Amino acid sequence: MNSLALEIDQNKTSSKLEVEFHEGMHVEVSSDEEGFVGAWYTATVVKVIGKNRFLVEYQTLRTEDESELLKEEVDDLHIRPPPPEVPQVDSFSRLEEVDAMYNDGWWVGVISKVLGNSRYYVYFRENNEEIEFGTSQLRLHQDWIDGKWLRPSEALLREVKEV
Repeated sequence: MNSLALEIDQNKTSSKLEVEFHEGMHVEVSSDEEGFVGAWYTATVVKVIGKNRFLVEYQTLRTEDESELLKEEVDDLHIRPPPPEVPQVDSFSRLEEVDAMYNDGWWVGVISKVLGNSRYYVYFRENNEEIEFGTSQLRLHQDWIDGKWLRPSEALLREVKEV
């Protein structure tokens, strides 16, 4: 397991884990900008600006003139630690939720068709697009909920229990 600074917040009655993002920490960052919704990009925290704001430097996105890596200020709703490493999956099933490495980021999608030879069509809800990927470009999707990484089935079970 990576060395994330996880702490139990003693001031709250819930057992929610809070992540303390710090300089040099590897993270994933999302955006609400059109064309980027639904993707998470790897970045490094350059500076903690306040309790809920961070300056990050992307590892794959560059400035418009391509001269350097893009830096951007983000809030705590658009930053998360990288998901924990899970063993590489040999195969995926139809309708399984995955993250696909596409356009320099991890995009959430669903396996829409199993082609064979470790190839799959992945459907992306955000832009109503279907693209072919190999197993090496896919990872099991995990959700960051209340300071914990959960597989989608675990997240659904948790919602059902809360109702």
